Amino acid sequence: MLFRELNRGKCKTYLIACESTRKAALIDPVKERIDRYLATLAYYGCRLEAVIDTHTHADHRTASFELNGLTGARVIMHRRAPAPHVDIHVEDGQRYAVGDVELQVLYTPGHTPDSMSLYAGDRVFTGDTLLIRGTGRSDFAGGDPGEEFDSITQKLFRLPDETLVFPAHDYRGNSHSTIGEEKRFNPRVSGRTRDEYIALMNHLGLPLPDKIQEVLQPNESALDDDRIPFPTLAQLNQVRQLTPKQVRALLDASLPPILLDVREAEEYEGELGHIAGCLLISLKDLPARAVELEKYKERHIIAICRAGVRSTTAAAILTGLGFEQVSNMKGGMLDWNEQNLPVERGTSTS
Repeated sequence: MLFRELNRGKCKTYLIACESTRKAALIDPVKERIDRYLATLAYYGCRLEAVIDTHTHADHRTASFELNGLTGARVIMHRRAPAPHVDIHVEDGQRYAVGDVELQVLYTPGHTPDSMSLYAGDRVFTGDTLLIRGTGRSDFAGGDPGEEFDSITQKLFRLPDETLVFPAHDYRGNSHSTIGEEKRFNPRVSGRTRDEYIALMNHLGLPLPDKIQEVLQPNESALDDDRIPFPTLAQLNQVRQLTPKQVRALLDASLPPILLDVREAEEYEGELGHIAGCLLISLKDLPARAVELEKYKERHIIAICRAGVRSTTAAAILTGLGFEQVSNMKGGMLDWNEQNLPVERGTSTS
């Protein structure tokens, strides 16, 4: 296997390639380094087959979607990833081959709901779940320190001790560690119970990443458009969240809510389907088309997307435009489907 770490900074991007077929994948590519990645691929005579994000990043823009447009490489993320235009959604235990190199998906949530690690036999790419002598913060929306502790102790720490650890970030100049070293020396996990870990993570008091507003929501929506007035974190946190079962119950009321699906048309008609009677206005079109919703301004509007992330942005945008009864369906169509609630598939109502 051809292997290189390409960024030489706190954000890590890994190139893996099959030496016989020259098929390659990039793990956690950074948008500002696209030229470097393309030059490296050309230098080694490799064809980029896949770009893989281990999770939705909050401190840098992903290069995955641009690299997809430039090279045709498939975008791969966990099925809980909120962004559209992901070519392959993977789940725990699935395997993906890059030529003769095989990657096994380990679902390791906690830092984010879509966090995963990639196990390649002698090494594991841990994203931001397990860092070298540290762990990923769990205070972002959807983060869960208990889930993170379980991911580390029940998934990653069950790998052989000699397994090399390559995280998505490092802030101390380290290049790699091993599972055995992290078991013994990681100060956040070693010797702690689950409850002790949760208490520790809930009181870290870390500052937010620089430019989180310019990074997180574009990564979640795969949009790089100045016309989208992305809300602030404070505005997002004020959006009322409803579970799928609560939404389903409201649909039986004498005056049911207006369901607004903000996914792309291909998602609306895709494998997850949609809820009967939904209006479809994609997030990228919502600012320009919000006027179409004026006749519903006195009604309860519930925004819906794949995982409940883009729709939270949509609900905050509508609230900022003066819509007073706006909610979000938490967990989106992923949770709706997992709870076996009714879906339709077919032509959109837009």
